[in-house]
Amino acid sequence: MMHLQQEASRCLLCADAPCSKLCKNGDPARAIRAVRFGNKNLARKWIENCSEAELEAAEKACIHYDSPIRIREMIKQMPDLPDVKELPSLAIDFCGIHCENPFFLASSAVSTNYDMVAKAFDAGWGGAFFKTICLQEIKEVSPRFDAMHVKGTSDIYSFRNMEQLSENTPQEDFSTLHRLKKDYPQKVLVASIMGKSENEWVQLARRAEAAGADAVELNFSCPQMRLAGMGSDVGQNSELVLFYTACVKHAVDIPVIPKMTPNITHISQPGMAALFAGADAISAINTIKSVTMDPRSEVSGHRCISGLSGRAVKPIALRYILELANHLTTSNVSRLGHKVELSGIGGIESWRDALEFIQLGCRNVQVCTAVMQYGNRIIEDLKLGMQHYMAERGVSALEDLVGEQLHTFVAASDMDRDTVVYPMIDREVCIGCGRCYTSCHNGGHQAIIFDETRKPHMDGSKCVGCQLCMLVCPTGAIGLSKRVMKKTSSPLSA
Repeated sequence: MMHLQQEASRCLLCADAPCSKLCKNGDPARAIRAVRFGNKNLARKWIENCSEAELEAAEKACIHYDSPIRIREMIKQMPDLPDVKELPSLAIDFCGIHCENPFFLASSAVSTNYDMVAKAFDAGWGGAFFKTICLQEIKEVSPRFDAMHVKGTSDIYSFRNMEQLSENTPQEDFSTLHRLKKDYPQKVLVASIMGKSENEWVQLARRAEAAGADAVELNFSCPQMRLAGMGSDVGQNSELVLFYTACVKHAVDIPVIPKMTPNITHISQPGMAALFAGADAISAINTIKSVTMDPRSEVSGHRCISGLSGRAVKPIALRYILELANHLTTSNVSRLGHKVELSGIGGIESWRDALEFIQLGCRNVQVCTAVMQYGNRIIEDLKLGMQHYMAERGVSALEDLVGEQLHTFVAASDMDRDTVVYPMIDREVCIGCGRCYTSCHNGGHQAIIFDETRKPHMDGSKCVGCQLCMLVCPTGAIGLSKRVMKKTSSPLSA
């Protein structure tokens, strides 16, 4: 049987999709995109009025390089539309600034000029962190990017870039900021800046404020600056973070937001320095220093260390957000009399990704790589998915989700080590591939028996509840039983 999510993942997400052109009563491409980005419950909205003839024509029009997307089969697996009468607002305040929603463009290749940001605002993004402005001449390399694909597909799971800062002159960028703020006063516009000295940081911050920026982000984290004393060289030095943040904070009246580097062991140290300097918020993270070896990404026969982004880095980004949230709260905040807010960055593609950052304390999220791959149109699914999630939970304000999962994290030494949860196999869903057996015997505890029946059985005397079998099962046939004390006999031994 076709797997709905896997089929949606095959879709090329075409621009001006040929399939939708032949469906006057719906939009198959939009429905597939909804499934792709975590909104399968809403997918029927864009396809339920299409006739069978239209859907057949849409499939024939599919230009997939392998085989057409099976749109009609996908519809059969799409759930009914939820009965939601009113969707909650996504509005939230960040650094005292009202935001219509928490979804922002990150300071990056997706926010380099007026047209790019204006189109994003028109599409529904709540704000943008404009690409970092500096006083140095920026010369970029070619090619700038490399990517790691899911084997055999065009799906990118991580993205490596050698971009630095804005190639425009400061005057051009500040003029663009002024124009954007004039044309989109309801949107939130943050100027990202980077200096090489106290004077440069202060000068750029004041020019950003004069241009109408709502806040200024201090880029302490670019991983591939060709000039020493800039980018992550600053973010790895708590004294410089403290000094430059304090200088800018005293120079302007708009909120100041240091952007932290992940290329450090303890992000809480520069985070605390920013707190003591009076920062209003912290952005985290920038890209992670990395190396790729594809000859196509060589620059005149050479390679260098550069930044990795994309969904592969999300768990690392969440780790740093968690550490910052834990260290920039409680006694430190009350003693200093102010609270530092968080803006989350790293691997965000779907509303579920964004939700995880918000549940760990972020009041907004920044997106770059997903926009580079799929375009500004993903904002539709980001907003709709979050709103429907809130409606289903009965949450009326996004504020109520901020930090709600922080209490579930404890130190490794405090984890429950006295109980176990065993796997359970649904034999109707199991197809007998033996992946669970292979993984258990080569990377687990040899607790799975696999014989000529091709139906796995558990040896409860050996199973330790590691759940490796569940993770590798391609059909989702393995679930969890009830958690029991380790001294209790395993129900699998019977």
